[in-house]
Amino acid sequence: MKALLLSPELFLHEGGIARIMRLYLKALCELAGPAGRVDALVLNDHPGHDGRLPRYTNAQFGEMAGCSRRKLRFILEAIRLGRRAEVLVCGHLHQLAVARLAQVFNPRLRYYLVAHGIEVWRPFSLLERRALLGARRILCISEYTRRQLLRFCPALPPERLVIVPNTLDPHFSPTLNNRISAAPFATPRILTVARLSSADTYKGVDTLIEAMPLVRREFPLARLRIVGQGDDRPRLEALLQRLGVGFAVDFTGPLSDEALRAEYAACDLFALPSRKEGFGLVYLEAMIYGKACLGARAGGTPEVITAATGQLVEYGNIPDLAAAVADLVRHPRDSEVVRRHADTFAFPAFTRRLAAALA
Repeated sequence: MKALLLSPELFLHEGGIARIMRLYLKALCELAGPAGRVDALVLNDHPGHDGRLPRYTNAQFGEMAGCSRRKLRFILEAIRLGRRAEVLVCGHLHQLAVARLAQVFNPRLRYYLVAHGIEVWRPFSLLERRALLGARRILCISEYTRRQLLRFCPALPPERLVIVPNTLDPHFSPTLNNRISAAPFATPRILTVARLSSADTYKGVDTLIEAMPLVRREFPLARLRIVGQGDDRPRLEALLQRLGVGFAVDFTGPLSDEALRAEYAACDLFALPSRKEGFGLVYLEAMIYGKACLGARAGGTPEVITAATGQLVEYGNIPDLAAAVADLVRHPRDSEVVRRHADTFAFPAFTRRLAAALA
């Protein structure tokens, strides 16, 4: 197989899409076969190889083309690299028209779209609909995302939309020693990991802060750890000061993989009560450490969090959110059950699902 991967980012930032597209690159390299080749074209990344690239590639990897956000260069490179590819995997709807253009210059090229979530939960432009209809298959990360695509583009043949859930990065797996929580449940430590962007307030970080006064009534030593960065942080800091819980909330800023692993290992439960998660890769990252997860009953989250691995609440319901935290503190989930659930999304299963979808 000769394949080309299009992606908004791979290494420039540590967003969820970048993390999962690195795993698509790894899987494509493993599926390419001895005579295969996989090239990667990335819009936002800079030219040159990131030091992490060898983790996600093998001898079948060919060219890494970073475009430093230059859209014209991205289009021209897609046409050039697409001429020698048989399969093109497009990592975002916004780049699908470029995939369709590459097919014009190579009619044998089959292109596929990875549908992550909110970017496809809306009406489509005429250009987007045409590009969607030309895709060989659309790889939806959840059944909810699949239903939303069919809702907004009913002309799509349903059999073209297949479920390929997100997966765990094998390099992120914990060791036995850092799977154990460092804090007793008498002093619960709640962790959340999210972009703190004013465009992403649906993540629900503000609702976690609003729930802290109620949580602290029952657990006076409870702490909330917020990992991430973005332009919404001043608003969130003002909110916690207004509520008088600034002493109970820590902003860590962005963290390295090693530091993030330590946060997962040290927390007692993970919470991201988001309204618009297509899947929620961070839930799996917490679960592989045996940590129960709290999410909102919305989007694709109910397909990841089960009663055995955590709790779901209605988005924005602060009393229910605080009550769910308290319940998870008093009735912790079996860490081995949580880890086994995360294992069902392991990378080998993801690779098998991708191979079947590309067949």
